[in-house]
Amino acid sequence: MRHGLGLGRGPAGPRTGRHSLPAQDLDALCLPLGDDGVVAGVDAQGRPAVLGINRPTPYDVVLIGGLWTAQVLALRTAATGARVAVETGRPQAWAQMVHAMGGGQNGLAVYGVGRVPPQGASAGTPVLVVRDCGMRPPRGRVVSGPWQAVLTLLPYLSPVAPRLIRQARLVGVQRVSPDEAAELGRTMALPRSETDALPTLHDGLTLWCAERDRQYVMTQPTDAEIGLLGTPRRMD
Repeated sequence: MRHGLGLGRGPAGPRTGRHSLPAQDLDALCLPLGDDGVVAGVDAQGRPAVLGINRPTPYDVVLIGGLWTAQVLALRTAATGARVAVETGRPQAWAQMVHAMGGGQNGLAVYGVGRVPPQGASAGTPVLVVRDCGMRPPRGRVVSGPWQAVLTLLPYLSPVAPRLIRQARLVGVQRVSPDEAAELGRTMALPRSETDALPTLHDGLTLWCAERDRQYVMTQPTDAEIGLLGTPRRMD
């Protein structure tokens, strides 16, 4: 698997003055290398795997997996300075996150299904819309656009999944049943080895698939994320 996955490159960072560091201090640096964006976890070599979610073009992501992973990605996206709008039929599942982030005043807000208002996304205030609307999410009122990505969470494969997968620029797959794996293998043209591996994936492990690249990524929570969301899990 190629590092970086071609998952997308974020915008160029702000241009600031140069900084210098004494050579003897270099060993103290521990910085993730890769594209700008949200660190989804680490690849098989232990290198940071970054999702370039904030971008000037529409970007649709589908995650066939657990709520835990979607919430970690939402939390980390908000930490980059982006706003996160959650469309969900189970607001109680997001209540603890909203409370921890200041009651929705610090980058994350929760709305009912079909009730997400226009977000006014821009380069200065990028937005991620998380659609946690069950097996058959209705067509969203708020769609992806410049600086506004949409992540649709599907707990399992459903009849709408093939359409959403075809429309998506990035698809993440966590542990699924053998029958679901076989269908995904056909829909996504996965190699037999990866199709066979999908029912055996550990909690927190996701196969991320872009147009030409595929990469296994293990999401490793921080202590703060464990305190808020618990340990990695596929089932909710």
